Amino acid sequence: MKKFIWFVLLILSLFLINACSIQSPDISTFNGKLVFFTVDVGQGDCLLIKTPGDNYVMIDSGSQNEENKLKYFLNEYNIRRIDYVVATHPHEDHIGNMDYIIKNFDVKKVYMPKVTSNTKSFENLMEAIEERGLKINTAKAGVNFQLDGVEFKFLAPNRNYYEDLNNYSAVLMISYDQNKILLMGDAEKPSEDEIIKKFDVKADILKVGHHGSSSSTGSRFLNKVNPSYAVISCGKNNDYGHPHRETLSLLKKNNINILRTDLDGTIIFLLDGQKIELYR
Repeated sequence: MKKFIWFVLLILSLFLINACSIQSPDISTFNGKLVFFTVDVGQGDCLLIKTPGDNYVMIDSGSQNEENKLKYFLNEYNIRRIDYVVATHPHEDHIGNMDYIIKNFDVKKVYMPKVTSNTKSFENLMEAIEERGLKINTAKAGVNFQLDGVEFKFLAPNRNYYEDLNNYSAVLMISYDQNKILLMGDAEKPSEDEIIKKFDVKADILKVGHHGSSSSTGSRFLNKVNPSYAVISCGKNNDYGHPHRETLSLLKKNNINILRTDLDGTIIFLLDGQKIELYR
């Protein structure tokens, strides 16, 4: 009996040692590939693209009360630079930590839609941009930039005025050879309808709009995108019921692989221009 107990304790010890030794990889080991992170920042959005040439583009930054989650991610993956930032729209759960990013990283370019807000988070962001002497590049349909053979093209907003702030969201199509990622911000069905009238939206990965709300991801739009993967960024047991049952049902009906930060944590894709690998 004693031998058995010692054997069990030995196995448990080895397991614990092994578990403690597992570390997230340094993303410099992903050389030559595009890396797409959907960061677990609770009920909010924070996305990061690492290009094949080691340029970094952050799209949104989560809410300020989840700053520790963002800092943990940056340290965990040894991220020491962020070159471009995109603030999709001025809701706090998207721009709450953008002032921290701009103040603590050597950001070269800022993209934002032409819309303002009277919130403290927006005020902090504008102050950080001014302090660093940065210019705001307007994010709107048709604007694009390229980094290391990766094209970043804005598909929205398509108008100068919307009743709902969500529809000002800067929507990005990211293309790397044959691979495409579509990032919807909080864009809802009115914006989706405008986008599919003007652009080819076929993509491999869809970052679902508005945290999986039923106000986004209409069936016509989803049929046009026809993704292999749908990524939903939302907080565990959030007050909004995101993702909504209607959205999940539609995604499942279309046989799309669903990934959620509330269930899966930070989600990582590796893309080589041809193949897509779900890293975690």
